[in-house]
Amino acid sequence: MTDPAKVRRHAERIRELVASVVRSQIKDPRLGMITITDARITADLRDATVFYTVLGDAAAQASTAAALESAKGMLRSTVGKALGLRHSPTLTFVLDDVQDQVKHIDDLLAAARNADAEVQRLAAKAQYAGEPQPYRVEDEDTDEVEDADTEDDEPRGGDRR
Repeated sequence: MTDPAKVRRHAERIRELVASVVRSQIKDPRLGMITITDARITADLRDATVFYTVLGDAAAQASTAAALESAKGMLRSTVGKALGLRHSPTLTFVLDDVQDQVKHIDDLLAAARNADAEVQRLAAKAQYAGEPQPYRVEDEDTDEVEDADTEDDEPRGGDRR
């Protein structure tokens, strides 16, 4: 079992190396405006997943994915040499769709805000369905008389003889 701190360091190093190589060494015209967002590596240091985002539409994302797939061998050898591990980790590239999820959550929050505003608007106009005081209120004078009668009738704490 490897140290989790060591795994995190290797994952961060893989992210930096892949970003550097993509920026400086890959000359594929299919490669779009790419950002390497994260890298994760398994505990045995054999498989690495690299997350990336691409600025553009679905066609730009597909062409960038193809360019990364064709450069995978060069990227793997560069990462393996730089890390100095016995086995170079296999690289898997995954399109990071965090921005789409953020937009979806923002849309849901805006819809909830609008629904809350509508409920508050309706509540401001609302009136009680029945009387303002739906509970029976007894006179206070009768309560005091009843309390005085019950105190004199029974001794508290049991029978004292």
